[in-house]
Amino acid sequence: MTDDKRKPRIRARRLLGALSGGLAGFAALAVAELVSPAVRPQAGPVVAVGGAAIDRTPAAVKDWAIRNFGTDDKLVLQAGILTVLALFALCLGTAALRFRRAGAAGVLLFGIVGALAATTRPDSIGPPDALPSLVGAATGAVVLYVLVGRLAVRREPVDGAPDHGWDRRGFVIAASAAAVASAGAGSLGRVLNGFGARDAVASRERIVLPAPGSPAAPVPAGAGLRIAGVSPFLTPNGSFYRVDTALVVPKVDATTWRLRIHGRGVTRPVSLSFDDLLRRELVERNITLTCVSNEVGGPYTGNARWTGVRLADLLAECGVVPPSRGGPADQLVSRSVDGMTIGTPVEDVMDGRDALLALGMNGEPLPFDHGFPVRMVVPGLYGFVSACKWIEEIELTTFAAYDPYWVRRGWARRAPVKTQSRIDTPKSFARPKTGTVMVAGVAWAQRRGIDKVEIRVDDGPWQEARLAAEDSRDTWRQWSFPWQATKGGHTLTVRATDRTGAVQTERRTKTVPDGASGWHSVVVTVE
Repeated sequence: MTDDKRKPRIRARRLLGALSGGLAGFAALAVAELVSPAVRPQAGPVVAVGGAAIDRTPAAVKDWAIRNFGTDDKLVLQAGILTVLALFALCLGTAALRFRRAGAAGVLLFGIVGALAATTRPDSIGPPDALPSLVGAATGAVVLYVLVGRLAVRREPVDGAPDHGWDRRGFVIAASAAAVASAGAGSLGRVLNGFGARDAVASRERIVLPAPGSPAAPVPAGAGLRIAGVSPFLTPNGSFYRVDTALVVPKVDATTWRLRIHGRGVTRPVSLSFDDLLRRELVERNITLTCVSNEVGGPYTGNARWTGVRLADLLAECGVVPPSRGGPADQLVSRSVDGMTIGTPVEDVMDGRDALLALGMNGEPLPFDHGFPVRMVVPGLYGFVSACKWIEEIELTTFAAYDPYWVRRGWARRAPVKTQSRIDTPKSFARPKTGTVMVAGVAWAQRRGIDKVEIRVDDGPWQEARLAAEDSRDTWRQWSFPWQATKGGHTLTVRATDRTGAVQTERRTKTVPDGASGWHSVVVTVE
């Protein structure tokens, strides 16, 4: 056979080798998906590797991801992992044409990486977590070995000329079978994982929250301004921000859920069920939560009506005494079912504020995305030091003895929410018409309250905005300012003053280690 005739065959064979690698990778992931319901969904290789990547990513990079991708950051991470795995599989398939056993071994290496990632996660249950990755990788290695073997088969010489081709028919049959079987395995795995969550979904649907013994006060008339573009006073559940490290949202069955409280200074450790909490007096409060990853003017703050039990009362019943009264523990470490640990000052939880173990959000049981069945809510603290979702354990300890998840990654141990304000309307680069333009937004300073909001146009003087009625010092406050807009480009800047008299600082800081600061500005062009 001449070189000119052989080159297209060689190129085709290489492409089919890469295809073999891709099918092997697909088979590995699909079988891992099928095996994961026998362990738990979080043990799948993509989730495990993604979780390990999150755990080891520097704080600045995480902050960048949240800033640029928002709540889609997890989707982007998983897409990136799948892209890398696909490229790795294609390269292995091409290499396996010459080094068949080495290619199969490369797939096994992928499985070992997934197994190590799964078993070293904070929420790992141990060796069983390695099973999906290892079984999937073994399957992928066999698929690659078989497919490449089909490409390596030589036929008898034709017309006296050796034909170094391959078993095309056998390859097509084997590749098609692998693709169909993998698709079926992956689909079945997803269905089985869905079945695993049915009990949790059913337990949530059966919950009827009792009327709170301490209901929230009626929202004052005028607390919500009827201005287009301004965030509503109460943020709907579907619009409430979500920032966490869980690639798979935990689906916890409320009927089997337990909360353990123990540690230093706990003279009466307890294990509480969901029904135990429902039998206690429920407290209902409007509370604004803010994520420490919220940039100046960012969207990661929201106001909801939370229903739960007072955490301070529970701790007191367990014998806990705050450090100001001689208690030995100054840090409360809450642990989530996904292994997250969050450290909260005991003093803040027991100083009289409405720190809650929340069971409900805006009149319904907590959504799964926001911590069902139970989460912590502590007014005045950023979420990374207070808002443990899917909570299952509370341990009393000290800041000196234990560093929780975010502290080990460079964030602050203590992080009260900073005084901030935001322009909701007009948006940056808007093109309003000349005349009266309503500038409006929200401001927050939980535990202190907002006393004043001011607007500056370009480099002009600060002018006081009109404040909406205040619900409580633990909720944000809407504001508005009728601006007489003139033609041209303008910069609108906002700042707030809290009830202590402290004016929101102009100094810009990053979110790491304890929250961003600075004034929010928008640039508009008036036509």
